[in-house]
Amino acid sequence: MNVKIKICGLNSREAVAAAVEAGADALGFVFAESPRQVSIERALELSADLPADLARVAVMRHPAAAEAEAVLEGFRPDFLQTDSPDFHAISLQGPCRPLPVFRDGDALPQRVPSLLLYEGRVSGSGRVANWSAAASLARQTRLILAGGLSPVNVGEAISTVRPYGVDVSSGVETAPGSKDPEMIFAFVAAARAAASSIDSLRANVGECTDDGTSRPAG
Repeated sequence: MNVKIKICGLNSREAVAAAVEAGADALGFVFAESPRQVSIERALELSADLPADLARVAVMRHPAAAEAEAVLEGFRPDFLQTDSPDFHAISLQGPCRPLPVFRDGDALPQRVPSLLLYEGRVSGSGRVANWSAAASLARQTRLILAGGLSPVNVGEAISTVRPYGVDVSSGVETAPGSKDPEMIFAFVAAARAAASSIDSLRANVGECTDDGTSRPAG
């Protein structure tokens, strides 16, 4: 099971370096009002010389069109993460792709996006999202699970929800906006270990046959 890992709310060179070295798949830079907020110039500075296969995500909540355009033109992210329905439905120009956010209790559209981030009601609060609702949605689409994840509970979250990816921010901080490199390493290691355990379980359990017996997977 290949679980994508996003470290969000990065605002220091040390945190970015830790995320890269730990093997994260995506880095999130927050442009909305937050203890983790960065300017376009700071995000460019922090993301300079990143590996080509590491996705850069611009995180905005409900941006005005002009604000979104400024970030897209100035930062040129790989993804624009936003709660705004106006940005859920459009295909962004250039290489940038939308990463729509859905939160606990939100009504889902008739056509669920092929990729989305599932979050608790308040970003960066440390509150765990509804894993049961997330697990149901994860069976329909590629779901990145956020909300209250940490090195302690990400393994259980992956086992319960079976998400396409996981996202952490406050769960690897010593204070709001202050990322801890050791916690970043621990989070990535725990997520990778949980995904590996699921693969091992699938291989050992095997596939169930029509007569109720089992045979090795593959």
